[in-house]
Amino acid sequence: MMSVSEPNSAPLLVLGSKNYSSWSLRPWLFLRKVGFDFREHVIHFDAVDYQAQIAAYSPSRRLPLLKDGSAKIWDSLAICEYAAECTGRGLPQNRLARALARSAAAEMHSGFQTLRNEFPMNIRARQRRVPLSSQLQADISRIDEIWVGCRQQFGSERAWLFGDFSIADAMFAPVAFRFQTYGAELRPLAAAYLRHALEDPTLREWQDAALQEGHILPDVDRIGTLQS
Repeated sequence: MMSVSEPNSAPLLVLGSKNYSSWSLRPWLFLRKVGFDFREHVIHFDAVDYQAQIAAYSPSRRLPLLKDGSAKIWDSLAICEYAAECTGRGLPQNRLARALARSAAAEMHSGFQTLRNEFPMNIRARQRRVPLSSQLQADISRIDEIWVGCRQQFGSERAWLFGDFSIADAMFAPVAFRFQTYGAELRPLAAAYLRHALEDPTLREWQDAALQEGHILPDVDRIGTLQS
């Protein structure tokens, strides 16, 4: 399936702040990895006219959004699925693996609320620590279970969850940055997956951009105690 953009006009991905927007990271990474050509436009969370800027692009008044010609796709998972259809990449070829990759992606999309609240994405921060509640530990343990299970069943010698990079890896990418910031006790196979994700050149490109943004959200930056 080809993009529906007009000739000489690449689709536009509208993103939130790269340091903080986990939802924006997911489709950006997926589109880059599957070779979906696009332009990007970042709207910083602290912009005075933030809501007005979003409203100019997104019918849901949320980010991210992919504008491809007359089409507007305004949800992270939907954008990834659209790019997978356009490129034929990003989903496992095996039917069972494909179903499980979608299951893992959907669980990340709709779950792990405690992790989201207590480990907000803050790529610039390091060695932050927050109290490990039972709910937070349950979320971390479940992620460890997914990563280990997928790697054991489908990863073989390759380092992504299903061998090749997939939609599941894109959805869990912000978790890698969260664990880098706040720490997490993981089993060896999950810890190896975390290292692989954080060393990925495309993910590091996003991290470098986040480090250069400069603007700060005080409510997020005060979470956790900076350790010496």
